[in-house]
Amino acid sequence: MKVIQIMPTVSFGDAVSNDARALNPVIAGMGYKTGIYAENIDPSISDPCVHHLSKLPKTEPSDILLFNHSTGTELCSKIREMTGRKFMIYHNITPSHFFSEYSRQAERLTEYGYQGTKELAGVIEAVIADSEYNAAELRKMGYKCDISVRPILIPFSDYEKQPDRKLIDRYRDDGYTNILFVGRLAPNKKQEDIIAAFAYYKKYVNPRSRLILAGSDSGMENYSAKLKKYAGALMLDDVIFTGHIGFDGILAWYRLADVFLCMSEHEGFCVPLVESMYFKVPIIAYDSSAIGDTLGGSGLLIKEKDPIQTALLIDRVVSDKKLREEIIDGQNERLKCFQYDRVRSLFEQQLEGFIRKKTAEVPEES
Repeated sequence: MKVIQIMPTVSFGDAVSNDARALNPVIAGMGYKTGIYAENIDPSISDPCVHHLSKLPKTEPSDILLFNHSTGTELCSKIREMTGRKFMIYHNITPSHFFSEYSRQAERLTEYGYQGTKELAGVIEAVIADSEYNAAELRKMGYKCDISVRPILIPFSDYEKQPDRKLIDRYRDDGYTNILFVGRLAPNKKQEDIIAAFAYYKKYVNPRSRLILAGSDSGMENYSAKLKKYAGALMLDDVIFTGHIGFDGILAWYRLADVFLCMSEHEGFCVPLVESMYFKVPIIAYDSSAIGDTLGGSGLLIKEKDPIQTALLIDRVVSDKKLREEIIDGQNERLKCFQYDRVRSLFEQQLEGFIRKKTAEVPEES
């Protein structure tokens, strides 16, 4: 019996791709033949378990097709014709309206993805969503099948790799407060709201501070240009747009960060929140989509986007040692829910449960 993951794209540094690649050895360890098959593969990916979709082996009715879904893709149509049982791992799709001002291509792609998801409601046998928010979204679309929730599987051992020493040496102990957000430059992530809060913080609270926006702007160049123009209009010299950087660079910025500030208005999970927990960086985040699910009562969740109040909150987190320790203690407790062995075991239970349920419903031949 095979349990095969299929997905539109395997990219370097992408949370959905990382989750699929982390699950592959887990599935193999359960005794199933497996592999990842994608329509597009980043040339930098050299994983022997990742193959082009054209190499998909012949499947039997008892085999599992595990569809990793997060964007518009023809796989929503193709999977209907594939032989095998259809399961989905759902990471959510960003609503198209966020992109209308910046990228017609991204707007069309997300519209296509949302429609394709709705049309699979009667095709998918079971779903593993990576947040309660994502599960609720599917139910709104008419999904009646079994839906379980499992966080993204994160191999935390990767974070023990060496950070970029040049970044560490350049910015460590220079007397500046470092405010960090990690995530691609995208209009749903609302980096402009981070810049607005930072502008007040730097001008009226702490002039020795900098903002690091760590993430690629690939495909969102128009949005990126708007952000940089906005920062320039506010005369902010200490906003660092890293662009695409290596993993060692990301590790360095987490180690340098004093506060992680998230103003995103749509996330299906938001891995950087968990990464901030791991690196003991106190989190301030706007309460939207799956943000509250992922934080699980940890960090500081804000209900309104007031740049002045957010700036003052940053100041308190930085200056109030007791509050900072309380926040980090809460995040440490929440981090236990994302430990690798715990999430791996949960996935194994969910997958086996789905497989056995169908098997049990089929009467044995006499």
